[in-house]
Amino acid sequence: MREQRTVIRGELGHDAKVTSLDAVAKLPTATIENCVDLSKWQTVDTRTNKVLPLPTNQPRRYVAKATAEKWPNGWMVTDYVPDGARTC
Repeated sequence: MREQRTVIRGELGHDAKVTSLDAVAKLPTATIENCVDLSKWQTVDTRTNKVLPLPTNQPRRYVAKATAEKWPNGWMVTDYVPDGARTC
């Protein structure tokens, strides 16, 4: 984005829910589904300070699925898959 002279402004919305949890396994794991909301995000051209439109095929709200593992220092996301075909 620096090379394109753009920045993101606004708020990225999330509504995450744990959909499965195995807390007693040797390596505890969790699956999280998140509703990602880009409706308050704006890409801004830093030269003109004008808002650039998002691509027309970019959904404003979509589901993303994450897998996390509990490591000694806390939970770590090990996989993250956005699914633009699933709106929320």
